[in-house]
Amino acid sequence: MTMRPKRLADCRVTVIGLGLMGASLCMDLVQRRLCREVRGVARRVDTALRAFFAHAVDQATTDLDTGITGADLVVLATPVRTIVALLEELGPKLWPGTVILDMGSTKQAICQAMERMPAGLQPIGSHPMAGKERSGFTAAEPGLYQGAPWILSPLERTTPQALALAQELVEAVGGRPMVLDPERHDRMVAAISHLPFLLASSLVHTVADAAVSDPQVWTLAAGGFRDTSRVAASDTQMFLDILMTNREAVLDQLDTFQRHLQELQRLLAAGDEASLHTKLARSQALRARWRPMSEGGDPG
Repeated sequence: MTMRPKRLADCRVTVIGLGLMGASLCMDLVQRRLCREVRGVARRVDTALRAFFAHAVDQATTDLDTGITGADLVVLATPVRTIVALLEELGPKLWPGTVILDMGSTKQAICQAMERMPAGLQPIGSHPMAGKERSGFTAAEPGLYQGAPWILSPLERTTPQALALAQELVEAVGGRPMVLDPERHDRMVAAISHLPFLLASSLVHTVADAAVSDPQVWTLAAGGFRDTSRVAASDTQMFLDILMTNREAVLDQLDTFQRHLQELQRLLAAGDEASLHTKLARSQALRARWRPMSEGGDPG
């Protein structure tokens, strides 16, 4: 089926999930008047009401069927395994030609579920590389996606028109669209996002162990601990979904990390200052050379 070209300005957009990611997207769409209508679907009545009275959406509901009826573009902004379940539920309910995006942090499991959707639909895997450790509607803010890489993983059946609409959405809220296949995406984010979460969690546990014998360690903790442990404060259920749907890639990165950590441990134990200096200077140089895309860095 050939999809009729459609501009974002003409679209009714439904966002399912009004937490940090979904509500921030809604705020941009509404405040910048980027589309015809913005509908928000929330699990809780109080969230739907809060979004409506905050003018984050044009319409808000807790009823999925009401929210998606007549939508041109549906965005799923829930935890990953909820997205997979929603895709199965939504398939028979959406009008032919509807474009479906997700905002999940892993792509292979989601894109596999998208492949099983009815042929008349246009699902595209999607992941905005933005966010913060706080979650929920109260953490949402306009401009969250400004300058952020936003991954798009089209399926083989995705039409150029559907991909163009997804890219228009991303660019309209300030994101930088990048097309990646799901496997490559999951491999890369395992290193730059999912592994750091586990390392931060391990660091917090390590300091907690130290605090058993000397609780004042928490008082001394300052910038270094704050910066390296920040993501450990992220939503636990969200990261469980991420880790369980990207296990192999995360485990591969953990193996690599443990190899480097063991080398540092060996050099320190041996008192090999020259080799330790070389290893640390190399990481210093690599980190100093890196700049995020939001600062004009290489998108890779």
